[in-house]
Amino acid sequence: MAAQTLVQKILANHLVSGALVAGEEIEIRIDQTLCQDATGTMAFLELEAMGVDRVKTELSVQYVDHNTSQLGPENQNDHLYLQSICSSKGVLFSRPGNGICHQVHLERFGIPGKTLLGSDSHTPTGGGIGMLAIGAGGLDVAVAMAGQPFKLTCPRIVGVKLTGKFQPWVAAKDVILHVLSILGSKGNVGTVVEYFGPGVASLSVPERATITNMGAELGVTGSVFPSDEATRAFLAAQQRGGDWQPLAADEGAAYDRVIEIDLDKLVPLAACPSNPANIKTVAEVGPIVVNQVVIGSCTNSSYKDMCMVAQVLKGKQVHPSVSLGVAPGSRQVMEMLIREGYLGDMIAAGARLLESACGPCIGQGFSPASDSVSVRTFNRNFAGRTGTKGDQCYLVSPETAVATALTGVLTDPRTLDVAYPACEMPSQFLVDDRLVLRPAPAGEAPEIIRKETIGEPPHCTAVPDDIAGEVVITVGDKITTDHIMPAGVHLKLRSNIPQYAKVVFECFSEAGKPTFAERAMAVKQAGKAGVIVAGESYGQGSSREHAAICPMHLGVRLVLARSIERIHAANLINFGIVPLQFLDVADYEAIGAGDSIQIKGLRAQLVPGGTVQATLVKADGSSREFALGNTMTDRDIAMVLKGGRLA
Repeated sequence: MAAQTLVQKILANHLVSGALVAGEEIEIRIDQTLCQDATGTMAFLELEAMGVDRVKTELSVQYVDHNTSQLGPENQNDHLYLQSICSSKGVLFSRPGNGICHQVHLERFGIPGKTLLGSDSHTPTGGGIGMLAIGAGGLDVAVAMAGQPFKLTCPRIVGVKLTGKFQPWVAAKDVILHVLSILGSKGNVGTVVEYFGPGVASLSVPERATITNMGAELGVTGSVFPSDEATRAFLAAQQRGGDWQPLAADEGAAYDRVIEIDLDKLVPLAACPSNPANIKTVAEVGPIVVNQVVIGSCTNSSYKDMCMVAQVLKGKQVHPSVSLGVAPGSRQVMEMLIREGYLGDMIAAGARLLESACGPCIGQGFSPASDSVSVRTFNRNFAGRTGTKGDQCYLVSPETAVATALTGVLTDPRTLDVAYPACEMPSQFLVDDRLVLRPAPAGEAPEIIRKETIGEPPHCTAVPDDIAGEVVITVGDKITTDHIMPAGVHLKLRSNIPQYAKVVFECFSEAGKPTFAERAMAVKQAGKAGVIVAGESYGQGSSREHAAICPMHLGVRLVLARSIERIHAANLINFGIVPLQFLDVADYEAIGAGDSIQIKGLRAQLVPGGTVQATLVKADGSSREFALGNTMTDRDIAMVLKGGRLA
């Protein structure tokens, strides 16, 4: 047998159908699932619509970590629904305050060699413990909970060979920012990144998880580290030593591409506004004035990160022009920091303690001032994601962040007159799972609590064979799901599709002009199909399926783009929107809002790998024919034409 990569081994062990040939469609068995509250409510409504009495996975966990601000009743209504339906369906429920889903899952539930499917794009964090962890839309996760396999494209595998060890003040965040500088944030669909080499041994599991977490920003399916002695020590410290097994690629395994990184030569890096792949060295950016620093999120909120920050801050004072927020990633981390005095050191230095939740990362509080710079240890800095329009957000390591908090300017931490603190991984973590509620025994039927804000799962009608469409909006490259469906103050509307749909593409609204929602509804009421036209890498970022559901509710049936990211393309198909690709950039450039798109005989034209002939009719009556590419499989085509997966 040929030498295998670690990814190939996990896929082979879970293969349900298809062949392990890059680019081919395969199905794999899913061992574990996770949902968070911003995506979970819809996922469980969809699970109910399927008539599933009890989940069929080895383990499914529902976390509450996104909508915890609870401004109004909507969030708590969702939480009550989720807690009650988890009890009914056999799902663990992680209560508000227990922590961020990716951090907690790594600590308490991740198992090397298992597959994990999550309704959050940063689910690949689990790759830091040797899982094949994949982000998906809520409907795909609901189907996995129902016991069905997950369909994906067999990935090409990029190997990242790590050698050497970090110099002081250089961190795991700098590794993934360096990888982003090489691979970028687009063009990596259908790829998994696998880390290997002698440098891996020097990285703790939380450091590895930081790297795999931001693989989501590459646009890859997942990122994976081997399971070795560091993994064994982490699991033993979590009192889960029995979950460990050694896993690594075979000697001589072949990768589609190999990138070599000498950890010894890395320097502190920053992702500059407003894309995670806009990478410069901290020294290059220079000592710009900073007004806010936030340390936390699912990327950098581990015990190791927080311990380092506390030791640097001890006996010092945050710069008077800086507002410093600190958010430990889990209740476990928070309680250990309290017991060991580290939290007191941070608060004494002037830090503000935030909840163990996603919070500022999704615009849920702690937004920066207008015309100011915010430095964060998060994973995304898309424009406006902080909750402030025109924000200037830089993503950095905790080392760079704490140095900046002390000086008031973006600071290369190597220039601090401070010894780099030694922060060893604990031999035993504080284990207390009382905020993880167990479900009712099988056969019992607890009451499911449905407050007035809990809606119904969305349904779509079949796609017509002849499409008379009107372009509602044309947008450029790298349009994220944040652009399509804003989070922040609107996140609480996710259980109410008609209300949430009103803010689709809100970021492009102009005063005194109809909104996207108003234009789309006018097209729908005129009996025409809404069309979205986009550039490259449309739908990158968060896995939020509402970026498909809400446009579908408004009558959108076609998305024409130069390229579409994996999770968003799957979500479009799941909800009856046909995704097609421009074959010629001139065709994309020729289309404007208000133009008509006509497609005759769509069913006969939709063939895997084939083309679809369309007609563009301009406002002046002139027209032109053009061709569109189709990357959907036979099953995708059948699903989207019927009106999506629920149909």
